[in-house]
Formats: sequence, structure tokens, C-alpha cells
Amino acid sequence: QVQLVESGGGLVQAGGSLRLSCAASIRTSRSYTVAWFRQASGKEREFVAAITYIGGRTNYADSVKGRFTISKDNAKNTAYLQMNSLKPEDTGVYYCAAVFASMTVTSTRDYNYWGQGTQVTVSS
Repeated sequence: QVQLVESGGGLVQAGGSLRLSCAASIRTSRSYTVAWFRQASGKEREFVAAITYIGGRTNYADSVKGRFTISKDNAKNTAYLQMNSLKPEDTGVYYCAAVFASMTVTSTRDYNYWGQGTQVTVSS
């Protein structure tokens, strides 16, 4: 069973930065992909960024390109989301997700494992 634990959320002013972490209890030689999604109050969960653990291919939502960076530390089985130049519209619960496939897919239906989420609030 794969477990994902997010951390690093909080309250920040617009223009500020936060770094989210996703610790994965994955011990496998299989290729897998980790992604970040977010869900604002009253809205559907949306794709933010994804990275493959083999090859390090990345994919970003247009709304975060140039501001967010997804990365990984294979030795620690941890993925990160560095968020800079934060905007109030970035507010929401951020979820880490994983799938045993080497594809930076963007649909929630493509991911089998989910963390509990961490709240990010950006004040104006």
C-alpha cells in the first residue's frame, strides 16, 4: 500500500513563496509519477504539476508555469513543489498523488494514490 504525506502548507502574503513536500512510502523499481493537484473551495480539483521518478520529466498547468517548480529526491522518496510569486487565486488544498506509470498525466482519474492534502492560503 502506497502512502503519501504532504507538508509545508500555510498562510503567506501575495508575492511570497512556499515549498510543499510529499513523502511517499514507495519501495519499488517500477517507474512512477508524482503529481500535485489543488482544490479551491467550491471548485473541482485541478492539476498543478507532475514529475516522473525515472527521467524526471515534468509537466505544469499553464496557470503556474514560470512560478512553480516540481522536483524530487529519489533517495528520500520525496517530491517537492516550490511555489513562488504566489497569488490569492493559488489558495486551496494541495494534494499529492501518485501512479505507477511514467507519464505526466493531468487527470485525477489517472492517479491511484492520494495524500490527505495541505492547506495553502495566499492573502492579498
